[in-house]
Amino acid sequence: MIRPDLADFFRGKRALVTGGLGFIGSHLARELVEAGAEVCLVDSLIPEYGGSLRNIAGIEAGVRVNISDVRDEHSLRYLVREQDFLFNLAGQTSHLDSMRNPYPDLEINCRSQLSILEACRHHNPGVKIVFASTRQIYGRPLRLPVDEGHPIAPVDVNGINKTAGEWYHLVYGETYGVRVSVLRLTNTYGPHMRVRDARQTFLGYWLKQLLTGEELQVFGDGKQQRDFNYVDDAVEAFLLAAAHEESNGRVYNLGHAEPVDLLSLASLLVELNGGGSFKTVPFPDDRKAIDIGDFYADYGRIERELGWQPRVALREGLGRTLAFLREHGPAYWDG
Repeated sequence: MIRPDLADFFRGKRALVTGGLGFIGSHLARELVEAGAEVCLVDSLIPEYGGSLRNIAGIEAGVRVNISDVRDEHSLRYLVREQDFLFNLAGQTSHLDSMRNPYPDLEINCRSQLSILEACRHHNPGVKIVFASTRQIYGRPLRLPVDEGHPIAPVDVNGINKTAGEWYHLVYGETYGVRVSVLRLTNTYGPHMRVRDARQTFLGYWLKQLLTGEELQVFGDGKQQRDFNYVDDAVEAFLLAAAHEESNGRVYNLGHAEPVDLLSLASLLVELNGGGSFKTVPFPDDRKAIDIGDFYADYGRIERELGWQPRVALREGLGRTLAFLREHGPAYWDG
């Protein structure tokens, strides 16, 4: 449920969400609709990327849906007009796919980002943009926790292109005065996440395997540490960044104060599910080549400047997600 102060701020505002039928975008849409905003969702509905009309079940009357690809620069020129906010979540997010076929990643995460920014510069220069970046741009950490001053050293094509997309936004902010804010997301999870396979997130696939009676596979020794954000916390960060002018030109890490190693995560999932099993297996070569080892972020900057902090504990968030998938799971892994 959206915070009362944020609900007051967004009431009557116009918001465009690219990737709006996807996992995070659809949750953001629900919060904006609850606040009384006028919401337009743009999504290509390419099956591999996770967007689905089922993600907006119950709020259909409160949103306008435009089935369009962000690679279509002509539609973007129309869609950005008269918007107060642009939540830019459209992207190709699979690290493996970016290595196997780098060109779609380049088109979506680089060229399309320039098209979006050019559309805003020429047709709506007053819009406020919040861009969804990723912790993947840091590559293998030199120190932990990773703060925003850590060197940028991506280990895959996706990380390179997301870095470029992020910097395009910052350059347009600096050069043309477009108000932009960047959020570097860590592992976001929750209802509506993609669970069909492990192309975008291992955690989603683990949840699917757990509920269908398959054994979870933990790559390597399982001691790799990660931090995870429940989707409601990530959405609140987007809303705070949009609502605060002091976020303009700023880059913020998200993260969580309770990182967990992957063996402990698998054990917790089995416990919450009331059954299941897991085992360690050697890394597949293609995944080992781009694995970043331990990663957890320092989110102190966004906490100090915007008052954001994660509120949902890992155990609670995983429990909510399992409950959702017990009821709706087949539609997400078979549909």
